[in-house]
Amino acid sequence: MSMFTGTVEYYRKYRPGIPESVAELLVDSAPQRRPRRLLDVGTGTGLVVEALLHQFDDIIAIDNDADMLGAAESALRPQLSTDSKLGLVVTEAEDFVPPSDWKADLVTICRAFHWLDQATMLQRLDAQVSQDGVVAIFGDSSFWAAGSPWKTAVRAIVKDFLGEERRAGSGTFQHHDRPYSEIMRESPFSDVEEYTVPVHRTWTTESILGYLYSTSFAAPQLFGDRLHEFEETVRKELAKYSNDDQFPEDNEFVIRIGRRN
Repeated sequence: MSMFTGTVEYYRKYRPGIPESVAELLVDSAPQRRPRRLLDVGTGTGLVVEALLHQFDDIIAIDNDADMLGAAESALRPQLSTDSKLGLVVTEAEDFVPPSDWKADLVTICRAFHWLDQATMLQRLDAQVSQDGVVAIFGDSSFWAAGSPWKTAVRAIVKDFLGEERRAGSGTFQHHDRPYSEIMRESPFSDVEEYTVPVHRTWTTESILGYLYSTSFAAPQLFGDRLHEFEETVRKELAKYSNDDQFPEDNEFVIRIGRRN
């Protein structure tokens, strides 16, 4: 069972997309040519591909969750230009093998690197990326990182219902202590630049609950028959922090761009 079983409808609707400023940075980092090829690793419901769809004309997106890729297919295929290619592949990232004559100009790994065998993945990409291509590893902070009083309160409720350790589906989340840039510098893509893009969002109670149900640490099935109780507890707690159901969040995307030396 995928760690994201039961989350797909919430993932597509409530996960924040990729800001235009982040998409522009990614596009500008990759070589300009035709065909221009993108490999998106851990694509989920295709949020990264959607942000870059018209900047690349040969795209492969991979994920180990067939339901997620089904949602990506439904969202992306109608937007695809007639002269562009999109392949969606169900596979573990570390097992993926592209077509023999296919090399990516840009590899994107967004909000997914922590799930991977990181060193192995970067080594495997050496054979899958064009000589002047780049690997981008990036993401923003999840609600688990808290950072504001209302998020801290929501995280405390999740812990009350599911335990102190952060869940990851049926297991628990294994934290990675090493900075991603450090890991990249030990890989074939050792010339690393790091960028930070601030993001401001405003949430509502509905979108907060929807986001939580899109995660591996608060997927709906984890609550069993207490799901309604959890939801009501969150609603009552959030009401203490806003009179108009508006919850501001200051977040940031950290983007690491790796090239070969």
